[in-house]
Amino acid sequence: MPGRFYVTTPIYYVNDVPHIGHAYTTVTADALARWHRLIGDDVFFLTGTDEHGLKVARAAAERGLEPLAHADATSERFRETWRLLDISNDDFIRTTEPRHHRSVQAFLQRIYDNGWIEKGTYAGLYCVSCEAYYTEADLIDGNCPIHGRPVEWLEEENWFFKLSAFEEPLLEWYAAEPDAVQPEGKRNEALGIIRQGLADISITRTSIRWGVEVPWDPEHVFYVWYDALVNYVTGIGFGSDQERFERWWPAVHHLIGKDILRFHCVYWPAMLLAAGLAPPHRIFVHGFLLVGGEKMSKTRLNQIFPADLVEEFGVDGFRYQFLRDQPFGPDGDFSYEGMVTRYNTDLANNLGNLLSRVATVVAKKCGGIGPAPRPDSPLATLAADVYEATAGAWAEVAPSRALEATWRLVHDANAHLEANEPWKMDPGPELDAVMGDALEVLRIVAVLAHPAVPRTTEEIWRRIGLAGSPADERLPGAATWGRYPGGLPVQKGAPLFPRIQAG
Repeated sequence: MPGRFYVTTPIYYVNDVPHIGHAYTTVTADALARWHRLIGDDVFFLTGTDEHGLKVARAAAERGLEPLAHADATSERFRETWRLLDISNDDFIRTTEPRHHRSVQAFLQRIYDNGWIEKGTYAGLYCVSCEAYYTEADLIDGNCPIHGRPVEWLEEENWFFKLSAFEEPLLEWYAAEPDAVQPEGKRNEALGIIRQGLADISITRTSIRWGVEVPWDPEHVFYVWYDALVNYVTGIGFGSDQERFERWWPAVHHLIGKDILRFHCVYWPAMLLAAGLAPPHRIFVHGFLLVGGEKMSKTRLNQIFPADLVEEFGVDGFRYQFLRDQPFGPDGDFSYEGMVTRYNTDLANNLGNLLSRVATVVAKKCGGIGPAPRPDSPLATLAADVYEATAGAWAEVAPSRALEATWRLVHDANAHLEANEPWKMDPGPELDAVMGDALEVLRIVAVLAHPAVPRTTEEIWRRIGLAGSPADERLPGAATWGRYPGGLPVQKGAPLFPRIQAG
């Protein structure tokens, strides 16, 4: 039976423009959404921008703009970047939209009505960059542990969420749903935070007005984090379309960076429980994408922008690098040299070369018409094994392993051609068998690799004479050996991935 797959990225803060760290999470979410469409799931994919809070207000002031004008411009930069990278999101949410304000107010009003919000005074150390409070023990040499910058002392009357009441409910949820937070190390980190004891948390501000107004106390606005987290239910109709909300919640798969683990793996499930709702189905936590061993930062001037890499490597070259070379979970370290090597090895020398060889031989020795594969091809068993490994890896949110598995089929098809040397064979059944097998591999790879390299697989599909698109196929049927019908015109064309010289 088809399932429901709701996938989200974090909503990105508009104090900064999109860099490859943002793209890493978003391309991964996109590939997952595309994979789940291929296996027949009903998919909803949400991304967007987080636009309230002190950090945004200050960034706007530095540019001489009103906060909304600043947010409008930066939010559009994210939309442009996702269009550039062929991101197939179903919705793009902005936290300044009226639908989100209504949802936030309805969601937090419910928690208030349930008795889990009360008034108090908060004083503490605050990092503007994180929009988060820290204790002295959290700091490193007196600075924010994430940004390495000095914190500020803030003190004001706030409304507090009674997080302390949810220690046991959260521990019970983690025990009942051992796979809810992955990988296991991040699950243990969240459990460690809970077991250390949870203090009630401030969820409103009176010191700024740039936020969602608190419905029961209009002198306050909601603290940006509690406004932002609610986007995941706004996007599926909370407070406006109950039937739609119930259709998608809690079948959600959040993809987040490890720096926002506390908010997503402790505060967010507690808020949902307080509102009488189920916690998220899955939260997948990944590490930082480092450059030269350091987290990307404007102050370190080590940010890399997607458009700069797309210009050289193409959209699919960009997408493939971040899905294949950066395992989802631990920190990854990006380098230009590594990207060139991966591009040339997997895309130019393997996939691109396979298509070129096949099209050339078919043109010269088969009259340009692709033969059908053999039912008993030595590649058929491998193709079945590759599908199982690929599907298993996507199910575990392991794009790197999924692509490694798929490329086994590309590699072995090239080896099959090397062993048989069809360019030296005379036209006839033996040649047709070798070329039909290779064309069938290209067909299967076009489907399995589609989530990662959609433009490339569309072009392979077209060149081997197939109608429609790999996106129209459904797995596992489309991975069954023998579906290439033969008798189709095969076209030669420019190299899919021209080799790149590093430097």
